[in-house]
Amino acid sequence: MTQDDTNTILVTGGAGYVGAHACKALAGRGYRPVVYDNLVYGHRSAVKWGPLEVGELADRARLDAVIARYRPRAVMHFAAFTFVGESIADPGKYYRNNVAGTLSLLEALRDHGVGQLVFSSTAATYGTPEVVPIPESAAKAPINPYGHSKLAAEQMIADFCAAHGLRAAALRYFNAAGADADGDIGECHDPETHLIPLAMQAVTGDTPPLTVFGDDYPTPDGTCIRDYIHVTDLAAAHVLALDRLGQRDGFDAFNLGTGKGASIREVLQAVERVAGKAVPHSVGARRPGDPAVLVSDPARANRELGWTPASSDLDTIVATAWAWHGRGKH
Repeated sequence: MTQDDTNTILVTGGAGYVGAHACKALAGRGYRPVVYDNLVYGHRSAVKWGPLEVGELADRARLDAVIARYRPRAVMHFAAFTFVGESIADPGKYYRNNVAGTLSLLEALRDHGVGQLVFSSTAATYGTPEVVPIPESAAKAPINPYGHSKLAAEQMIADFCAAHGLRAAALRYFNAAGADADGDIGECHDPETHLIPLAMQAVTGDTPPLTVFGDDYPTPDGTCIRDYIHVTDLAAAHVLALDRLGQRDGFDAFNLGTGKGASIREVLQAVERVAGKAVPHSVGARRPGDPAVLVSDPARANRELGWTPASSDLDTIVATAWAWHGRGKH
């Protein structure tokens, strides 16, 4: 494969939450991010650091034209549907977009000689873990179509690395949270499914009281424990992974998390500290398929990417999210 010598990076899904933060991180390192997004869930207003090209991954003619025009050195691939419940209700939508869309992208990269890819993956590839903290070597046993679609995409990427010399890194992150400290971008999903923004909307009365799904788990306070990672730290890891692709052949996967968990009650308490009032909530039944504890082992990313989270303590995550929520931006 050949490789262009420009600093242009094609960012699929770059108008979305994590993708937009990655674009800012790329620009800060002297790269030129070109966003390719269908704007189904992304926001045109989040594209601030380079051009926006609107298109579908499945539209090879459009994708080919964009790649030929910009001749990117590498691709960061964030474009995916990510709602677990929706994936269970409509699995075809997820396999069509997340799997077939990734295949279309991989074939375009092969045909245009683009030899580097950083893939936005997920801890959902592990399913219910047998070991916590979860290492990259843990069994992959997704429990929903979303997780299956991401694992299938990882396997396709690995196969293209073996067959076509692609260099790729899959970054499996845990619970992305927080917002850009400068206020340039933040979290804005529709529908919103993430705990921290839902808690804040409940505090401000924008939504009904929050429902906590289960308080009888085998954890210290009975609620689920998750590993929350600041979105800015995630973005930094993507740039570090991109830097590393020039040094290693083949496919690699890295967990992105803190190695520490916070319970739902601890998150609600952190929101209360920042907002100055309690989060209105009730306790409901457990949701099927929710593991009691999901915490990463990030040692490999620390060691091989030189990545250490800088902003992922819970109070910083919640404070930046609250500042963004208070601005009312989208």
